[in-house]
Amino acid sequence: MAAAAEDLYIPTWEDVLAAHERVKPYIHRTPILTSRLINELAGAELFFKCENFQRAAVFKVRGASNAVFGLSEEAAKKGVATHSSGNHGLALSYAAGRRGIPCHVVMPRTAPQAKKDAVRGYGGLITECEPSTSSREATFAKIQAETGADFVHPYNDERVITGQATCAKEIVEDIGELDAIIAPIGGGGMVSGTCLTLSTIAPQTKIYAAEPEQADDAYQSFKQGKIIAYDAPKTIADGLLVPLKERTWHFVSKYVTDVFTASEEEIVNAMRLTWARMKIVMEPSSAVPLATILKNRDTFAGKRVGVIITGGNVDLDKLPWLK
Repeated sequence: MAAAAEDLYIPTWEDVLAAHERVKPYIHRTPILTSRLINELAGAELFFKCENFQRAAVFKVRGASNAVFGLSEEAAKKGVATHSSGNHGLALSYAAGRRGIPCHVVMPRTAPQAKKDAVRGYGGLITECEPSTSSREATFAKIQAETGADFVHPYNDERVITGQATCAKEIVEDIGELDAIIAPIGGGGMVSGTCLTLSTIAPQTKIYAAEPEQADDAYQSFKQGKIIAYDAPKTIADGLLVPLKERTWHFVSKYVTDVFTASEEEIVNAMRLTWARMKIVMEPSSAVPLATILKNRDTFAGKRVGVIITGGNVDLDKLPWLK
């Protein structure tokens, strides 16, 4: 049975401040870039927080590092474990490697090879599963029982949410007041961290989430007022395949202004536009916010908008515009 929101520990701003100090030695303070052409296309002033330049090329290093370096010495000896379509797994492997402890990662067999290679490159131990939430969780339960490792959930974990909250904290510190911030949403860890930060230090800033049409469970959850979970959605945005959980639903249902969706074609077009005009590598999941901004110009017209580019782990042999 799912825990009720009131039974969960909901992290505080004090937790975010402590997390930022804890993770600073292990993360980059990533740059914020702009594009005149993309601003003109969007009819808004966009500020791209480039977590594709983060260590391990993904924002998830923030939450993973907070979890790993917050472990007691006794707990750390058994290592950490998780299930992940790629980015959280490689981020946790990175953090565990920095602390010198084992990291076990359950990954879908269909996960991009670039992400599997990165997990192994950081020392992570991969067990493959079928590309469904049920297979992922069943396989993980077996691995955790065998190892006794500390479970660091990809997003339904207060340590992870608190670590992700440091991203929006840096945006506000570096850019100042914004009308809105938009981030991709799968399980909702980054969006939840953004909610935690902005509700404390910039409550006037609206928070939007962006999702693929073909994996729109967060959109459906938001519209229906309860968690809707798909077992095995298919989308090019492979980092957004998982459903919301109780902790992330707490933040999404309370603080998010709206959830927008984009088609596969719109996601690819936004990804290619950013590669071509900003000369930066981003993965499909990271292109979903820009795709939804271009699709919903009236919502963002004339506004100052923070856009979180969540990662840059791409299989260069399988770029979506290559035939």
